[in-house]
Amino acid sequence: MANKTTPMNAENQNIEYKESWRDEYLKWICGFANAQGGKLYIGIDDGGNVCGVKDAHRLSEDIPNKIVALLGIVADVNVHTKDGKEYIEIDVAPSNVPISLKGVYHYRSGSTKQELNGIALQQFVLKKLGRTWDDIICEQATINDIDRKAIDYFLRKSVDAQRLPEETHNSSTEDVLKNLHLIDSDGKLKNAAILLFGKCPQDFITGVYFKIGFFGKDDTDLIFQDLVEGNILKMCDTVIKILKAKYLISPIHYEGLQRIEPLEIPEDAFREAIFNSIIHKDYMGVAIQMKVWRDRIELWNYGRLPEELTIAKLHEPHASNARNKNIAFAFYKAGFIEAWGRGISKIVTQFTAAGLKEPKFEDFCGGVRVTIYRNTDLVAETIEKNNGEDVEKEGEVTKKVTVNESEVTKRVVENTEIAQKIAQKNVQKIAQKNAQKIFACIKRNSLITIAEMSKRTRLSVRSVNYYIEQLKQQGLIIRIGPDKGGHWEIIKQNNNN
Repeated sequence: MANKTTPMNAENQNIEYKESWRDEYLKWICGFANAQGGKLYIGIDDGGNVCGVKDAHRLSEDIPNKIVALLGIVADVNVHTKDGKEYIEIDVAPSNVPISLKGVYHYRSGSTKQELNGIALQQFVLKKLGRTWDDIICEQATINDIDRKAIDYFLRKSVDAQRLPEETHNSSTEDVLKNLHLIDSDGKLKNAAILLFGKCPQDFITGVYFKIGFFGKDDTDLIFQDLVEGNILKMCDTVIKILKAKYLISPIHYEGLQRIEPLEIPEDAFREAIFNSIIHKDYMGVAIQMKVWRDRIELWNYGRLPEELTIAKLHEPHASNARNKNIAFAFYKAGFIEAWGRGISKIVTQFTAAGLKEPKFEDFCGGVRVTIYRNTDLVAETIEKNNGEDVEKEGEVTKKVTVNESEVTKRVVENTEIAQKIAQKNVQKIAQKNAQKIFACIKRNSLITIAEMSKRTRLSVRSVNYYIEQLKQQGLIIRIGPDKGGHWEIIKQNNNN
């Protein structure tokens, strides 16, 4: 009985086996060249066993000539022998330029070969040329399509962030676009210029929208929605305004006499997530979508992660790799983002520091989805304070809000009366709850300091002092001795107090 030979390594991203040569296998060589490179073996079966190939030396001369003639690249072709059988190794290096076979572009992905066309082909060609989609000229657009108000907004933000000098406030529109590399020497605008500063980007580019919806029981239970459109520079501000007015909760508390209304989730981290969705979106696809539920917020943008990144790697230190480099640069200059690939870490850190569950990032439906978990106790408490009237009923006030600043202001004002009614119901109960926290701290430890109470209750020092004064005025506590060395004493009250 013949001895069995040890099989070669299994097929993978960089290895393909064929038992005999056919000219159609030039497609696989094309695919390797367009991807990470790889090796095509002739004379080996799918199991990795050497079966041998006839006329190996003749093929080793013919194949390189066909590769050069039809693909325009050079590959190393070698003949090897194993157990007395000859097989051919074709070693293909990755190409720096797109390679086609008779006008068709092939690409190696995993252990399969794909034909590229449409958007996938466009993105592939741009990547090979070292360019991004937002760097392409928007042929129909002119300088008259740029909104000067958006330019002024960008300059204000950039100066405030100390990423542009004070004197740039008066820069011309053309100079701003040139400095951001958004206009060529012939005065033609790039796609990024229209997206960032266009009066109406939707006239030139589809998918420049941000959809927000409030859902009840499931995805089919859409209760109300908003559509944000316009240039992407102001899009995040507009989205946040709408969310504060209609979708999310801003619990009220007082620091001294100052009324504080923070968003229910860390706003800086939330903005970072929204900025990421805007910067990394594939604008040849559908709109950014935000689904708001009572227990969570789902934010999704179309566009897969770069090949070198995975969801797991996003949580580790990594180089910043924006899909739209011109947009990312403008957002950096405006102070919206950092340029160090720390966005995901910043989001996770701030949410966990606020005592909320860590957001979940995942590949989903051709894009990236981040799920942000809400404080369900706070949501339920707010609904209860509103006499069982859920927040969705407020949403009937508006149906569509654009990025136009005056329009947003008008819509927000329409919601103010509703918001104030809810706020008035919230104030007393929240104040009572905070006072109870302070009282409980003193009851547990009569020597506790103001700073320790602030840390335990997550209230500011000013707020702690305010609630202590309230407790003193109600005759519930007194301070015995000086600030240092003294102690708190709870005054005995009847059960009703």
